[in-house]
Amino acid sequence: MKIHAEALLFDNDGTLISSMESVYRCWTRLAQEYGITAEEFARVELHGRPAAEIIADMLPAERVAEAVARIEELEVSDVAGGVVLLPGTRELLQSLPPERWAVVTSAGRRLAEARLAEVGIDAKMLIAADDITRGKPDPEPFLLAAAKLGVDPARCVVFEDAPAGLTAGRAAGMTTVALATTHTAGELSADVVVKDLSAVSAQVTEGGVEITAED
Repeated sequence: MKIHAEALLFDNDGTLISSMESVYRCWTRLAQEYGITAEEFARVELHGRPAAEIIADMLPAERVAEAVARIEELEVSDVAGGVVLLPGTRELLQSLPPERWAVVTSAGRRLAEARLAEVGIDAKMLIAADDITRGKPDPEPFLLAAAKLGVDPARCVVFEDAPAGLTAGRAAGMTTVALATTHTAGELSADVVVKDLSAVSAQVTEGGVEITAED
């Protein structure tokens, strides 16, 4: 399938990189520190949402801010050796002009920048949890990225591995490409579903980028 776009918007964890072992290690420790039972923790959806929203599902409102600071501390300290590039990431990003793509993540900026730096990704545009008031599945993060890149949302393609991110991309009026890296293909609703970014290639055109995705 070929898709013509002016900008490509990538989720980070589960799309460009994987830090899943680190994520579960750190969040399990946070749960233990705050006395959250294993049963309560198991019911919480960790992936693709801002930390503040996840923690709000587990703790009273007055404890959210301190817990957000604590999980950021745990995750940033766990970045070294805890992040790997997913297949196809480096090759695809190197084929794109810097002004044609952005990273749009639910992580805070400090953590997102640390994870990208760990694997040598230099993103000219990064939208993080610090930049928005409503996280995925709200479309705000993707709409902000399109605005900052100066591109019509309808001319953007979102690459996501999480249902919340795909919902946000659709709500923003963007074409969605789902990666079956953290969820099964059957759990993902998108215009195209691929195994990972190794199934995606890009050709720069006069007006943008032509993407080829092999589903």
